[in-house]
Amino acid sequence: LELDINGFLLQIDLNDDFSSGSDSEELEIEKKSKKLLKKSNENKILADEEEVQLNVIDSSAFALPSLEEVEQELKVAPNLEIIKQRITDVMQVLGDFNKLRDPNRSRDDYMTMLLKDLCACYGYNEYLMGNSMPNIYFKILCTNEESRPVVIRSNALKTRRGELAKALINRGMNVDPAAEWTKVGLIVYDTQVPIGATPEYLAGHYIIQGLSSFLPVMALAPQPNERILDMCAAPGGKTSYISALMKNTGIVFSNDVNIVRCRAVIGNLHRLGVINAVVSNLDGREFPKAFPQSFDRVLLDAPCSGTGVIWKDGSVKTSRDSQDVQRTHTLQRELILAAIDSINASSKTGGYLVYSTCSVLVEENEAVVDYVLRKRHCKLVPTGLDFGVEGFAKYREYRFHPSLKLTRRYYPHVHNMDGFFVAKIKKLSNIKSAKVIPEDNNEPSDEKESADKKVVEKKKKKGDKKKGMPPKKKPKLERKGDEVKGFYYFLLDIPYKYFCTFF
Repeated sequence: LELDINGFLLQIDLNDDFSSGSDSEELEIEKKSKKLLKKSNENKILADEEEVQLNVIDSSAFALPSLEEVEQELKVAPNLEIIKQRITDVMQVLGDFNKLRDPNRSRDDYMTMLLKDLCACYGYNEYLMGNSMPNIYFKILCTNEESRPVVIRSNALKTRRGELAKALINRGMNVDPAAEWTKVGLIVYDTQVPIGATPEYLAGHYIIQGLSSFLPVMALAPQPNERILDMCAAPGGKTSYISALMKNTGIVFSNDVNIVRCRAVIGNLHRLGVINAVVSNLDGREFPKAFPQSFDRVLLDAPCSGTGVIWKDGSVKTSRDSQDVQRTHTLQRELILAAIDSINASSKTGGYLVYSTCSVLVEENEAVVDYVLRKRHCKLVPTGLDFGVEGFAKYREYRFHPSLKLTRRYYPHVHNMDGFFVAKIKKLSNIKSAKVIPEDNNEPSDEKESADKKVVEKKKKKGDKKKGMPPKKKPKLERKGDEVKGFYYFLLDIPYKYFCTFF
């Protein structure tokens, strides 16, 4: 009889007398079987060791191709599998550069190769990829290819989250609380009915709103009966959240520079039952002229490159270049100065500005906040958000104020939401300053003393002019159809206590 055991042929003579001998003696077949199993195990161990050695040799033998070879490869027919494997190999070498590097190649060679491969694999332009080369952004690249969960925010002016969840579950929606840090968010996993067409949606019980847009409103922490400005408000999700936290008291100025988007704001506010808001269509940079030092709190969710929401708009990968980012950076600096100048530092309950973007670029986040810290009398304060990654105080060639660590960054691969940035600023004085002396410089300077003297002299001159002078003429209202262009000045004639009832 022939038996095949683990590839070894065992021959047994059936005529052998197996019944002879005592029970304590091993049968011949048992001895042969044990020998074969032992030899088989030894061969398996040797094979595993050889495989491990081959893997080590392969990883250490990684040869970085030249740029000419890679460019030629990308022109002909790029193979994504080869590119992804090369990305992995280069990342391993950079992780232990001194040990795994090719002595004839520099770190810049590996970084350049990694940049080209990432651009080819994920479809980014070289500027955007080169400006975001930290290891953390490599993880964001993978996450940007995936969609975020659909989130709705229950409207506290009309319902509670628990009641809303029960109603939606009965209609065929699979929902769960969005996160531990929010009491109004619900994640929608799947649904048998359109989310934007349920009776609850039409009645204003909820609004479709990303989790990341909850954060700036939570950091703003609006209080009842305050006067608040949402400078870039469309489509109205943050304004309605502010009104809900204020319980429809006080007044919220919901502004957007785009008249078409303003109509969307009006529709959402009506549907959600907001009655303490004024919708305006004004360039945010004009607010200090129309409403100087008039608000208790300001929320500036500034226009940005959108690098934190690439999964929504893939065109960002190729449409953003250095000039585009620089234009956005300049606009953001102008808006944040206008926002801080619109705040009343003497407010008993407020005096705060919250600056946020859906970008992960330092130029649009820490660099903008650091700019306003140098240009105005203000300081960073904790956001009040108990999670998130600290902002950068140092980044490549940038050196920011140490308090930038109080800002918060949010990443898709860490927090399962859009890439986001939040900073909270406290205004310390209503006096504008051309140059603010750093905190670590306690010695008075001639520039500071002369600037203070000029401020005092200007105040005296203004006081002298006001005596015996007629009041300034207010601009006339210009009407175009049903729109009133100068209505912002008209609002100043109305006492604050009538704002809510008037609108």
